[in-house]
Amino acid sequence: MSEKQAGNIKYPIKNKLLTLVLVALIPLVIITIYLIFSLLNYSRAYEHIISNMTVANKYNVFFKEDMDESLYKLTVGYVTFENIEDDESLKNPYTMINDIRKECGGLMDDTDNESRDWLMSLLRNIDTLEMKVDMIKANLEQGEMYDVNMDMLDNDIYILTDLIEEDIQHFIYFQTQDIENLQDQMHDRVYSFIAFWGIVSAIIVIVAIIMAIFMVRDITRPISKLCDVTERIAKGDFKSRADIKTDDEIMVLANSVNDMSGHLEVMVDTIKEDEAKMRHTELRLLQEQINPHFLYNTLDTIVWLVESGKSEEAINVVMSLSDFFRLVLSHGKELITIKDEEQHIRSYLDIQQVRYRDILDFEIDIDDELYDYSILKMTLQPLVENSLYHGIKNKRTSGKIYITGRREGENIILSVEDDGVGMDEETLEQLKGEISGNKNDTGKGFGLANVNERIKMHFGREYGMQIESQKGKGTIVRVTIPAIKKTGEEVQ
Repeated sequence: MSEKQAGNIKYPIKNKLLTLVLVALIPLVIITIYLIFSLLNYSRAYEHIISNMTVANKYNVFFKEDMDESLYKLTVGYVTFENIEDDESLKNPYTMINDIRKECGGLMDDTDNESRDWLMSLLRNIDTLEMKVDMIKANLEQGEMYDVNMDMLDNDIYILTDLIEEDIQHFIYFQTQDIENLQDQMHDRVYSFIAFWGIVSAIIVIVAIIMAIFMVRDITRPISKLCDVTERIAKGDFKSRADIKTDDEIMVLANSVNDMSGHLEVMVDTIKEDEAKMRHTELRLLQEQINPHFLYNTLDTIVWLVESGKSEEAINVVMSLSDFFRLVLSHGKELITIKDEEQHIRSYLDIQQVRYRDILDFEIDIDDELYDYSILKMTLQPLVENSLYHGIKNKRTSGKIYITGRREGENIILSVEDDGVGMDEETLEQLKGEISGNKNDTGKGFGLANVNERIKMHFGREYGMQIESQKGKGTIVRVTIPAIKKTGEEVQ
């Protein structure tokens, strides 16, 4: 595809298919991201509540018991505030008070109103407890106040630790309620999300189906029109034109077909003015190479690939077909470069390999130094086509076509070799007779005979084609042409 043709493509098929994919994909991605963030928020809230309950449970189990025991043993003089921590079974009341104040106070900012109320009550009771512990400590330092301290233990300390334990239990209860509320919210959200997702999915599917229908129609309808035009061209109506305004690769292909039809019309008119033999040879060869069945089958292949969702392969075939016709036309030039001839047969084989992928393999090995030399256009393509249809296809198994090009002195030797069914001696001699022009041109060697005759008419009788074949081993066709460098006026 030329740069000018590529520049005319405003809405490539690839972009249309990408739009269809994005229409379905973007809502899915947005909904998925929303779902992930919702789940993360619920997970964080759940973990936070569990963390709060873990802190509260730690003091709910042991705080009252440890505080009552420690203060009792301090009061009876079993230990003192200075050496209480030496006893592993006891804890310093101040240490316990500071720990519970710090950890429970840290929960104030991250709880709801009801839980916060009980935390505030707990902290007030902690402050009162600390004041009572201070009084017991002061009494112990003064001595002889055992009855007062024991009375304070019974009437104040034990009651306060009961209240603190009750505050903690209420806090845990309301945190448990928060978990239940969170679960209820999650269930409601899940049900709502399922309903919403069902509606969105239905909308996406409907929109995608509608877009797919329109896109397939926009692709297949112009291709069908193009098929009709090529059928008319195949019947000899070279005035037929494809009126397609899709601004995509199909329009480029239609323009190429229109150009082809126009060039064919001009070439046919020109050929009619030439001498009889040249007119007959050139016209028949052109009709052979611009094979309407090949084009029709290729367009059918493109339709199949598009309908199968193989957009990349369809685009590649369209581009190969466009290159194929561009090189067939060559702006009416008879001579092209060997590089262009190589591209021509490569485009042809790329297209055919899509149709015959199970049986066709090929390799092109032409020296790069030959690229700037001149060759009659459509010299190698008929040979490659002959190898495919009469060699590889009849083999019924996979085969390979091998194209080579070398320079030998002042000549260039190009060969097309296949490992197909080959020919026996009798068939080979008959084909050589058709190629040499000693027999009529109605046989299968017409395409080869045309190539041979054109080479001899253009370059001289000493140049042309040689063919070798063995039954069951394959066929090789060698073409000899003079090594002539292109000039700007001679070769496109």
